[in-house]
Amino acid sequence: MQSVLYSERLRVPVWWWVAALAVAALLAAEVHMGAPGLRAWLPYVILLPLAGGVMLWLGRLRVEVLGDAGNGGSSDGPLFRVGDARLPVSVIARVAEVPGTAKSAALGRQLDPAAFVQHRVWVKPMVLVVLDDPDDPTPYWLVSTRKPAEVVAALESARASR
Repeated sequence: MQSVLYSERLRVPVWWWVAALAVAALLAAEVHMGAPGLRAWLPYVILLPLAGGVMLWLGRLRVEVLGDAGNGGSSDGPLFRVGDARLPVSVIARVAEVPGTAKSAALGRQLDPAAFVQHRVWVKPMVLVVLDDPDDPTPYWLVSTRKPAEVVAALESARASR
């Protein structure tokens, strides 16, 4: 069992939920106006849950830093986990914050095509994790996070504990 040093789910903002449900309700109302009987309420039953499901799906990404729990810990040691991707902390060379003002540059001309990127439009800051692994062609990970200072601190703590 590994201890959780940092965990965050990158949920979509509340106003996206409001907008998605409003658009779904508007589309359902359009169909309702032109169709009697079953077809009048069926769009509401389909489109509103569909809009909610899309918002849940968009906000499913979890960013975690897992440390060793001492006895019984995983053989991989501390991990940086983003969604289903796992990165052993032992291959991290350095970690840096990317402020929201530098996000477009980091994702634009400066982006290495071989980099691992987990970008969420609604989250401005990011964290840059530079790798030092000769077996991996990925030069770095670029990950959206609302609290980059906490992610950097957790990764540095996990690196120091190994």
